[in-house]
Amino acid sequence: MAFVAAESRPVARERAFSAATRRFPQAEFAIRKLMSHSEVFRDICEELAEAELALARVPEVPAALREARKTEWQELVDRLAAELAAALRENEARRNRVIRQSD
Repeated sequence: MAFVAAESRPVARERAFSAATRRFPQAEFAIRKLMSHSEVFRDICEELAEAELALARVPEVPAALREARKTEWQELVDRLAAELAAALRENEARRNRVIRQSD
């Protein structure tokens, strides 16, 4: 996606972090940690932020295309949010395994 190319990396990362924490506020610490350690997780967060931005701009699309674009972007947002949820669950499970092993 091309939106992030126009903004600085720190701004893109903050936008990505915000997008993820809006959906999973209880996982703020885990999101920050995963973003700093996992390029794949960071990419998912950045893509979510970009997709949310595109979805917010749907009203600017010509009326004939508006509904189709809204559906496409909403599906992408939902898929990326599901990927984030899965990554956060896996991170929590991994953390719990480490804790149990250290007991």
